Amino acid sequence: MRVVGPDVIRGAVSRAAAIAAMREAVMAQSAGACDTPMPMHLDLSAGGGGEVHIKSSYRRGGSHFALKVAGSYVRRPYGSIVLVSVETGETVAYFDDGGYLTDLRTAAVAAMVARELGRTDAVLGILGTGVQARLQAELHAEVLPLSDVIVWGRDPERAAACARDVAARLPGVRVAAADSPADVAASARLLVTATASRAALLRAGDLATGTHVSAVGADSPGKQELDAGILRKASLLLVDSRSQCERLGELQHAPSEKGRAVEIGAFCAAPVAYDRAGVTVADMTGLGAEDLFIAAACAAAL
Repeated sequence: MRVVGPDVIRGAVSRAAAIAAMREAVMAQSAGACDTPMPMHLDLSAGGGGEVHIKSSYRRGGSHFALKVAGSYVRRPYGSIVLVSVETGETVAYFDDGGYLTDLRTAAVAAMVARELGRTDAVLGILGTGVQARLQAELHAEVLPLSDVIVWGRDPERAAACARDVAARLPGVRVAAADSPADVAASARLLVTATASRAALLRAGDLATGTHVSAVGADSPGKQELDAGILRKASLLLVDSRSQCERLGELQHAPSEKGRAVEIGAFCAAPVAYDRAGVTVADMTGLGAEDLFIAAACAAAL
């Protein structure tokens, strides 16, 4: 078994490679090429921790399957991914990434969606101030001519710190902190929500025509970043997995919209027509297939 540490992992997969791997992953998932069970969630709150997500996937005909464990613990968030041999059942590689690969693939999917939609935005708005917020800025800069990034967080000090970090990572891009989610929406037509909120942060009236929102924070029952009215009015509703989003994502709060939700992988394979003057939404809960493909991309780069 090969054990790969976080320093090596961070330098192994480029932004472009991560985005390419995620496009392949969601297309394989939507095409039915992957066996990806529903995620398992463990509640650690009784012990002072948060929650753990356990995800797995196997691409039919492949030589490995992946098992990912990522969660928020008493001391820190942490995660890891293992690649297991289909032939022997032995662990071929253990990626002790601390959760980085999960964070990277999440941001890469959102950036990939912006590219698939043909977005050319120079301004990106981000709700959230954690690791994911920083990576969203970096990955979107890979596919867009960003000139400005606007961030919001409940804690003004953390929002200011996030803005400073993003500015350092993206020289030449102006970065500012906003006072409210509505202020972010007023300044940008491309938004990413990356929080652990359990109540809507944005409402339909906050969004101007032509706005796209990638919502990546809702990944378990009860979480919510978007008012259900946004999904109901969206001219295009994308989901990474219809079944997962119905249980874990924004779609759980707007079940009436399940029938018209389009899986991201299916959209990549055959884009559907939609009103580009309307609001579009991508509801992302994180797929085990994405963990498999990002781990495979990392292994291939080593």
